[in-house]
Amino acid sequence: MALIKSISGIRGTIGGRPGEGLSPLDVVKFTAAYGTWLSRQTDNRKVVIGRDGRISGEMVKNLVVSTLNGLGIDVIDLGLSTTPTVELAVTMENAAGGIILTASHNPREWNALKLLNSKGEFISGEDGAQLLEIAEQEDFNFADVNKLGAYTADDSYLQKHIDLIVNYPLVDVPAIKARNFKIVVDAVNSTGALFVPPLLKALGVEEVEVLFAEVNGKFSHNPEPLAENLTALSNEVNKSNADLGIAVDPDVDRLCFVCEDGSMFGEEYTLVAVADYVLSKRKGNTVSNMSSTQALKDVTLKHGGEYTPSAVGEVNVVKKMKDTNAVIGGEGNGGIIVPDLHYGRDALIGIGLFLSHLAHSKKSIKALRNSYPDYFISKNKIELDKGVDVKTIFEKIKVKYKNQPLNTEDGLKIEFDKDWVHLRTSNTEPIIRIYAESQNETTADNIAKRIMQDIKEFMH
Repeated sequence: MALIKSISGIRGTIGGRPGEGLSPLDVVKFTAAYGTWLSRQTDNRKVVIGRDGRISGEMVKNLVVSTLNGLGIDVIDLGLSTTPTVELAVTMENAAGGIILTASHNPREWNALKLLNSKGEFISGEDGAQLLEIAEQEDFNFADVNKLGAYTADDSYLQKHIDLIVNYPLVDVPAIKARNFKIVVDAVNSTGALFVPPLLKALGVEEVEVLFAEVNGKFSHNPEPLAENLTALSNEVNKSNADLGIAVDPDVDRLCFVCEDGSMFGEEYTLVAVADYVLSKRKGNTVSNMSSTQALKDVTLKHGGEYTPSAVGEVNVVKKMKDTNAVIGGEGNGGIIVPDLHYGRDALIGIGLFLSHLAHSKKSIKALRNSYPDYFISKNKIELDKGVDVKTIFEKIKVKYKNQPLNTEDGLKIEFDKDWVHLRTSNTEPIIRIYAESQNETTADNIAKRIMQDIKEFMH
């Protein structure tokens, strides 16, 4: 059983004892803390909620709705939805905030409350700390019977979200239609099955095949859209002579593609390709987190823009995008953020922009992928012994590599000419993550191994 409280929300496995998993009592407690925190900020009494296709979704939703209503807050329930759709709905409804019930790419026994502010963006670290304090103290004050909140179900946002994408200036529906794409979608038994096919139809794609289309939350494979989990999609694209495959995670904020031969386009390259297209139409800057591929930097410089790395975490990417006026940004895990639509990772706008790019390029998706520089990221982790002082280890590594460019904004990033390595502690488990990138796979692995050796040496 696990219960993890972090700035990205309250995550846990369903069941078990209160405080050890995400039990009904925990759902009520953290929802009450969120509602209380909101009512201290504003008189606005409206919150939007939506959920992914998880088995526990309906139960968690009922607890959340009743708790918010009990605080005197009105709830607009989008039902089965996506993270970006709820983010958009918060601002379109002029709501005080929003809650998305999803544990993203975590397996089916997990669920979570992802918490949004009035801009439809994830709440900040500071706000999160206040909220956890309210939960800790159980400092709630529920409404009396004459002031209970109201409940409204609203299923209009699927169409509203699709309309925004189809009408987005850089999405070229006629060009996509003219290409007659045949596309296979892996919807991983969640809400991508409800959102991606209608979006593709609206973009003029006639031939769409959906794998794992039943929204039952019994994910047919590990729901994280990584190569090793997408073999069924790969095989189907190949077998059915499709032009490409599309995979999303359960809450549809991460996006990756499969080439016509069944090979991976690479989740790191979703953002690279979309940024290449956006920057070709619109000059400007880009941001991604420091664990993402430097192919984005290459593409940005090619178009005359400036690239800025941010600390890991969507909140940090968004802040950096605002600071640098970025026209496109996101994360190397297939998260695309298009700021003039909204500041949140959105696989649906990603699909619209990527297909426009592919249509304009007149290439196959494989040829498009081959037009970008090849980088390899080696992703590793080291488990930490109890009581290890990570700060001291990082200090010693900084001394050892003091002649290289160092960035300490998020853990420690060391640059070596064209290569880099990024070390950071996990927010959720006692490990150090070590990501290294190079244009040569062996080099990336070797850099990571060398640093891991250093860490082990400095641990003792």
